[in-house]
Amino acid sequence: MKSFALLFLVLICGMGGLGHKLKPKKRSNGEEINFRTKTKDVCTMSMSGDEEVKLRIECKSRGMSYWCEFTGKPSACRAFRNNPKIYWNQIAAELRKLPHACESTQVLKTTMCQKAPTEALMKQIAAGMEPEDLENQDESLQKTSMTGAGKSSVKKIGKPPILPLIKPTHHGQGSEYETEAMKLAREHCWESLHGFCSYIIGIFRG
Repeated sequence: MKSFALLFLVLICGMGGLGHKLKPKKRSNGEEINFRTKTKDVCTMSMSGDEEVKLRIECKSRGMSYWCEFTGKPSACRAFRNNPKIYWNQIAAELRKLPHACESTQVLKTTMCQKAPTEALMKQIAAGMEPEDLENQDESLQKTSMTGAGKSSVKKIGKPPILPLIKPTHHGQGSEYETEAMKLAREHCWESLHGFCSYIIGIFRG
């Protein structure tokens, strides 16, 4: 009787251990994997979700940044349920072979889930690209335009041209009378009184 009870306990413990071994591992949810593409783009892929998983890839490349998102149900693949970490590492390894992590990657495939149903595939649903430091570029453009406008609005103010003084010339009978009066004053008056004499003679002749 005692031997039968011991055999029964051994069978129960063995079944419990077998069930523990067959229990699927937890999915690697919320983890991040860093990698570089063939052209040295620095990328990060992050996973979120349970049954339907969302994968987001963000990369930086020579002053530009781009991203893409994938969705799928990799849990439909038995190999993924057993070891999801190897699954994501295989995807990162395939992305490292590409020059661009988001181009020509409409569907992500792994060797461990080749025979899995199509719903297990990760399919691309969105992608985008934008320049880095966009705000700094806008500020630099504004400063450049303001500097150019300031330079164009400043004008050098030169000195006004100096016009030569032109002495007025008198024409007509008045000037002739003054000339004759001066001649008579020189002939008939002392030198110191030439101006006065020519003035008097001009009055009488006018």
